[in-house]
Amino acid sequence: MFNINRSVFISLAILIAVFALLASFTLGSGPGMSRQEAVAAAEPFASAEVLRDEYGVPHITGDTDAAAAFGLAYAHAEDDWATIQTTLVAARGELARYQGADAAPTDYVVQLLRIRELVAARYEQDISSNVKGLLEGYAAGLNLYAAQHPTRVWNDVLPVTPEDVVAGFVLRTPFMYGLDDTLTELFAEERQRAISMRSTQSAFQWLDEARLPFGSNAFAIAPEFSADGATRLVINSHQPFEGPVAWYEARVRSGEGWDMVGGTFPGAPLILHGHSADLGWAHTVNLPDLADVYVLETEGDRYLLDGEWRELEHGTARLNVRIWGSIRWTVERDMWWSEHGPVIRTEHGDYAIRYSGMDEIRQVEQWYRMNRAENWDAWYEAMEMNAISSLNTVYADRTGEIAYVYNAAMPVREEGWNWRDYLPGDRSELIWQDYHPLSALPLYHNPASGWLLSANQTPFDATAVNDNLDAAAFSPTFGIEPRMTNRAHRGLTLMRNERALTAARLEDIKFDKVYSETSAVGRLVREILAMDFTGDDDLLSAQAVLASWDMSTEIDSRAAALGVLTAVRTIHNRHHEDPWDMAPADALREAADELMSHYGRLDPSWGEVNRMIRGDVNLPLGGGPDILRAIYGGSANLDENGQLRAVAGDTYINFIEWMPDGELRSRAIHQYGSATLDRMSAHYDDQAVLFAAEEWRTLDLALEGEGYSPLSR
Repeated sequence: MFNINRSVFISLAILIAVFALLASFTLGSGPGMSRQEAVAAAEPFASAEVLRDEYGVPHITGDTDAAAAFGLAYAHAEDDWATIQTTLVAARGELARYQGADAAPTDYVVQLLRIRELVAARYEQDISSNVKGLLEGYAAGLNLYAAQHPTRVWNDVLPVTPEDVVAGFVLRTPFMYGLDDTLTELFAEERQRAISMRSTQSAFQWLDEARLPFGSNAFAIAPEFSADGATRLVINSHQPFEGPVAWYEARVRSGEGWDMVGGTFPGAPLILHGHSADLGWAHTVNLPDLADVYVLETEGDRYLLDGEWRELEHGTARLNVRIWGSIRWTVERDMWWSEHGPVIRTEHGDYAIRYSGMDEIRQVEQWYRMNRAENWDAWYEAMEMNAISSLNTVYADRTGEIAYVYNAAMPVREEGWNWRDYLPGDRSELIWQDYHPLSALPLYHNPASGWLLSANQTPFDATAVNDNLDAAAFSPTFGIEPRMTNRAHRGLTLMRNERALTAARLEDIKFDKVYSETSAVGRLVREILAMDFTGDDDLLSAQAVLASWDMSTEIDSRAAALGVLTAVRTIHNRHHEDPWDMAPADALREAADELMSHYGRLDPSWGEVNRMIRGDVNLPLGGGPDILRAIYGGSANLDENGQLRAVAGDTYINFIEWMPDGELRSRAIHQYGSATLDRMSAHYDDQAVLFAAEEWRTLDLALEGEGYSPLSR
């Protein structure tokens, strides 16, 4: 996110320290909802029951969908209330009240994007009665837990409302396709892109990808490609290990027929990807062009559109900022809007933003319909809502159908412009109003090959070569990404060499730990090996280690540490032909020096360096950045122990099989365990050992036993 002028906050802090009596501050009034009020609001959902399995994973039942959502909220709050609370408060635009000046930019964006106003205006008409009930049950579950544990709750947070939950989806969804990067770019010291002129460029546009490693793998295997005739789906999203977009595993069942198991995020009242008895799906991040920036011609508070001057709409963001203790100060900041959308005013120009989903609050509605679908037709009908702005979605079901949907709420734009550049802001025909139907976007449905792979690559290379879609069939205005990740290069190569795929072989491919020769890492290594380091013994020694590397990141590899530490300095999370972020020779020297300082050698085993660290667990990990066994460290630099602590990549993984005889098998693994924040719980790190060993838990989909009612806690 961009930084609101920190000097404002520093000045205010000094004023408060010197003139405390003049400060405007609040001491808070407690959570904001009594236990009695929360219990009364929870009574309609009293049928909810939570039963935890041997790993603490909650299996929730309820007579109604709303009661099941109530139980999900309560169980998740038990394990991760602090993150849920932060997520909900952020969506209110009030995070700086509790977390100080660093959170003020988030609050400003929420107010600039008018998220609360949008939800208030559209909630009654856009959200169905079934989903309203779901949201009410979920909010009641959070309120009950919080009221029972008031010392864990920030002042005045309660009551959580259904609108808070919807606002969380509205805030989170556009950031999955990079709206935060667009906003950050506009607050740079200089203009970052050219203004577009009419162009006939292809749909392939290079992307800026030096951001958090949002990745993911998803495999769908049809019966005809399986050695045993089974249908298989592998859900393998790559997310941070902790925080608001870290996966939480749950099973929800209701007497009304809702029955899903899978992963969800803090603040979400349902399963975001997973499976039922009938079908399942996996999401992977895609990056179509869904946000447009317009350069405005302004004169004071007026802007030019179609030859006429129009007034910018003006508003004031009120940022209630925690300064120290309970002392807070309200900072005001101007906001503007044009017909295009929100406006950012800077020293190098005034810019308007228009982005996919800016008028959409039905994300939870679409996910609910996907959760309740029983077959391909019903599931795809839910996808056609186009309420979820982006995310590839890979599908499989018990009848053997498989699919890969390049999902995006794609604007209908004027042809002939390079929409990746900034657009002239004085032409109303460039202010798009509508979205293409989902049928206009890339879709694979039951390809002849019998398999599909999504690994954040272009959708035009996702299966057997003869079954791939033709990029020329899609409009250049879509800005569909051309990138090929290492995971895609490697995964496609491995899959194309198979004929009758076994379950064991699919597991091997999912946990593969090799960089493809055609990947960015392969290109980097070849470039370094071609360099002449004559006279520099240190670089010659490092070059010799790289020359011995088989491109594997297995635990016992003696060259992976040097190779990966060099690569993360030069490539980060990009996969195309951009210039390196650091000169390869400089990166090699830095990596070599770091290894020598910690290990006294250039070739420690990769398992010594790459670690799973959680609670009492500190174990070696195979895999690495952009590997099918994806593991990302928190830094390019080793810590004081000479280790890289894994913080993102493979997280919740689900391996689902519909066997020819109708049997459903489901295995899963989570990187840590269900107790997200409770260090005293056995479930804080009980899956970390399995995760490091690449072992599975078998899900007991018929789990029985005595659970507990949240109302009895």
